Amino acid sequence: QVQLLESGGGLVQARDSLRLSCTASTHTFSSAVMGWFRQAPGKEREFVARIDWRRGSTYYGDSVKGRFTISRDKNTVYLQMNSLKLEDTAVYYCAGDPYGRFSTSPSSFAYWGQGTQVTVSS
Repeated sequence: QVQLLESGGGLVQARDSLRLSCTASTHTFSSAVMGWFRQAPGKEREFVARIDWRRGSTYYGDSVKGRFTISRDKNTVYLQMNSLKLEDTAVYYCAGDPYGRFSTSPSSFAYWGQGTQVTVSS
């Protein structure tokens, strides 16, 4: 059973930066996809970014493109968030797809972290 542990959330002001980390309990993600999703109160879970662990190729949701960067190192995936906006406030979840499919749907990701709160204030 793969466990994902997120960290790095917090309260920041608009236009600030924040980096989230997600550490996997196993190295078997070398052939998989890791992703970040977020969920604001009363809204559906939204795709933020994904990275192919082996190739390093990335893909972003339109709302964060140009501001957020996903990366990986060993068994940790990062989400660097710059120029944060009020609408970025949400619980951010790390997720893993062991089959490495190209998908932005939460249903394609089998493993999930517990989530970390990001709050952006004005």
